[in-house]
Amino acid sequence: MERRALISVTDKNGLEDFAKTISELGFELVSTGGTLKFLLEKGIKVTPIEKVTGFNEMIGGRVKTLHPSIHGGILYIRDDKSHENEIISEGIKPIDIVVCNLYPFKETVAKNPTLEDAIENIDIGGVTLLRAAAKNFKYVTVIVDSSDYDLVKKELIEKGNTSYETRKKLCVKAFTHTADYDSAIESYLSDVLTDNKKLKLSFESGTPLRYGENWHQKASFFKKDTAEPSASNMKQLHGKALSYNNYLDIEAALNVAKELSEYNAAVIVKHLNPCGIATGKTLFDALKNAWDGDRVSAYGSIIALTRRLDLKTASFLKGKFVEVIIAPSFEEDALEFLKNKSKDIRIIEVGKLFTSEEKVYKFLIGGVIEQDRPKGLYEKWECVTKEKFPDSKKDLGLFTIIATKYTKSNSIVLGMEYEKGQYKVLGSGVGQPNRVDSLKKLAIPKIYENLENMWNEENPGISKDAFFKEKISECVLVSDAFFPFDDTVKVAAEHNIKYIIQSGGSIRDKEVIETSDKLGISMVFTGMRYFNH
Repeated sequence: MERRALISVTDKNGLEDFAKTISELGFELVSTGGTLKFLLEKGIKVTPIEKVTGFNEMIGGRVKTLHPSIHGGILYIRDDKSHENEIISEGIKPIDIVVCNLYPFKETVAKNPTLEDAIENIDIGGVTLLRAAAKNFKYVTVIVDSSDYDLVKKELIEKGNTSYETRKKLCVKAFTHTADYDSAIESYLSDVLTDNKKLKLSFESGTPLRYGENWHQKASFFKKDTAEPSASNMKQLHGKALSYNNYLDIEAALNVAKELSEYNAAVIVKHLNPCGIATGKTLFDALKNAWDGDRVSAYGSIIALTRRLDLKTASFLKGKFVEVIIAPSFEEDALEFLKNKSKDIRIIEVGKLFTSEEKVYKFLIGGVIEQDRPKGLYEKWECVTKEKFPDSKKDLGLFTIIATKYTKSNSIVLGMEYEKGQYKVLGSGVGQPNRVDSLKKLAIPKIYENLENMWNEENPGISKDAFFKEKISECVLVSDAFFPFDDTVKVAAEHNIKYIIQSGGSIRDKEVIETSDKLGISMVFTGMRYFNH
């Protein structure tokens, strides 16, 4: 029997070459409306749909492919003699390839159209074509994505037909497309017609992980399409399979690295909290200073870098145990060094760092929370104290805000300019029920521990106490939220901290400001909170 291909697409990317190829292979092309016009303009022989159905397109194009001559040709079972006899008696020719993609409903409703315009972009015939062809995948090739043209062409040229394996994959792809399409329509109409806001999320390619949060828990990772560098599109170049905790730490490290992507920067994460963050004149400088932020916690950590990893920077990790290292790319000698360093270290390539996703989600038992991504660092920059906040400290303040933004609440972070224009986290206290403990019991001891290491290694020629006092006085402290009392300010002053950034907004702001003035502290209100639960 003569072979036919029905083509009716909105996205015409790659169509000219594909249509020419299958036409040359002996397929009669049948098409509709804009696709018909496109093919004819390209000089490709094509049969209008009305010559097959015996009817013109009707009611403004709403009805054109919904006809037994079309769906009989798609749906009949080739191995069923009764089906074949019916097809022959009705003069229907088989359709072996269906190429179809749908009206741009999602793109249309994203522009806030009228209800009438939205409804006119609900595809009927296209969805029916895809479902029919996908249902009969044993015999029919269905193409919904132009990226599949090359595979189909290759198999038709080499074998005369597509393989059963290919048709199975294309079938699932078609039903996925129509499911997503119907889901978008349902969500829109539910919201517009019934005031019932719905959220439909789709994930695929479920992959079992080594284990879950603990060894006795099973876990899988499911992907969502996104252009943004993430766990869903990263490339693992080496090392053991990833576990649940690895995925979460990779996400945490990448979030900080994306915010610092304009710098040579290194981010070291342990159990979802950055334990070291630094920028540097070189990537090596950034990694070294990030590591010095917490040398103990850096053991078994996840490291994210903002630049292509070179051999000198990779060599810093000699003799140091890390679980995962993430970078936009790797120089060959650096990659070989890391592979030879450990057969287990996970090496992750993510490409250029940027952000694109607008929403984030938190899954609960029985529900999910959708919220805006936490963009921005401040809504205002208001010095509220008598002691002015110098402009020369603002960049250090912004760096420290970024570090604070991705630590677990309640958190306090102290940032340091270790050389001109280069910054590091000197110490932090995170994840505490109250903020004063974050500073007093966690951040302060870590700050002094790191300063002692610096004093021992730099031999500054002054007493330890003088060195500590001088260095701390030049640092900036950032709180993830307002101070409910002035106790944190008093602790800061006891240790010669002179510059504080916080959101403001407490009922005791006046008291906190008065205490800061008495103690000679400069304080900025940003109007923005950095809670991270």
